[in-house]
Amino acid sequence: MISKEQMEHIAKLARIELAKEEKEKLTNELSSILDYFEKLNQIDTSKVGPINQVTGLLNITRGDEIRSTKSEIRNKILKEAPSKKGDYYKVPKILE
Repeated sequence: MISKEQMEHIAKLARIELAKEEKEKLTNELSSILDYFEKLNQIDTSKVGPINQVTGLLNITRGDEIRSTKSEIRNKILKEAPSKKGDYYKVPKILE
């Protein structure tokens, strides 16, 4: 059973304010949850292996493959530029 002081400490850590009725209700609920965990701790799981997935489904993803290099993409973009100078777009001067 959780004490009133422990519940107040938990509320302070969570940065929430609780009315007296809420403290009593949450103390009982949290105590019930912790009692359930205590029951689970009593179960012998020494012969049970770790399980990380229970449905048997697998993620199907495609492998990464390079389709074009950055320089190929840059060259395609620059090819479409109305005006260019070297590897850069040439634009009208707007600031002096």
